[in-house]
Amino acid sequence: MVNDPIGDMLAQIKNAYMAGKPVVAIPHSKMKEAVVRILAEEGYLASVAVKGEQVRKRLELTLRYEGSASALTDLKRKSKPGLRVYVGMSAIPSVVGGMGVAILSTPQGIMTGKQAKSRHIGGELLCEVW
Repeated sequence: MVNDPIGDMLAQIKNAYMAGKPVVAIPHSKMKEAVVRILAEEGYLASVAVKGEQVRKRLELTLRYEGSASALTDLKRKSKPGLRVYVGMSAIPSVVGGMGVAILSTPQGIMTGKQAKSRHIGGELLCEVW
């Protein structure tokens, strides 16, 4: 049983990059889909596809490489089930001097730190990616 589905998904993506895999399939949820769509928009994933129906839905992620190097250097889970991390608009972190992206869960949905700052809202800091 997985207690932290987002953390598990991030670990699967990181492990697939480290193993040099072109594609990784993970169980589907709306929250996971929102997070990986942001990763795709930011250029860390080549594509995201939803496969299957109902209970057997899966997210098929095509990983992006630049030559032999992965597009993703690292990702860190910040807010965990045992210790939630909430940030206000002014406390949204700048990841690796602006080179990375913070992903937040806000009342207006899952979005990047830059989007949340422009909308003047804070939320739960899910992870940081660079």
